[in-house]
Amino acid sequence: MSSVNYGSKRIVTGAGYGFRDWLAQRVTAVLMALFTVVLLAQVIFTSGPIGYEEWASIFASQWMKVLTFSVIIALLYHVWVGMRDIWMDYVKPLAVRLVLHVLTLVWLVGCAGWAVQALWRL
Repeated sequence: MSSVNYGSKRIVTGAGYGFRDWLAQRVTAVLMALFTVVLLAQVIFTSGPIGYEEWASIFASQWMKVLTFSVIIALLYHVWVGMRDIWMDYVKPLAVRLVLHVLTLVWLVGCAGWAVQALWRL
């Protein structure tokens, strides 16, 4: 019995990212939403006008710095997955897509460095 070949073999790039990245987007979004609730609660329960000293005191405790750092990492990963998918879906020339991926990574690493530096200055 001979095998019949119907059509050409399909080549899929990026296969396997689907469910893992879908789940990562949801988990990071939930983490960012919970952080927003925690931050809003702290702002609401701060008495008086909120100036630099009050903002600094909110982020001064170690647990808040660790939580904020976790949210920064989650945000960066969330953005990376979204931007990578946009570049893969809408930018067809491989060289242009590669340049956009590299520029996106460089930008996100720079943002991470800036955010961590600002956080640990408090």
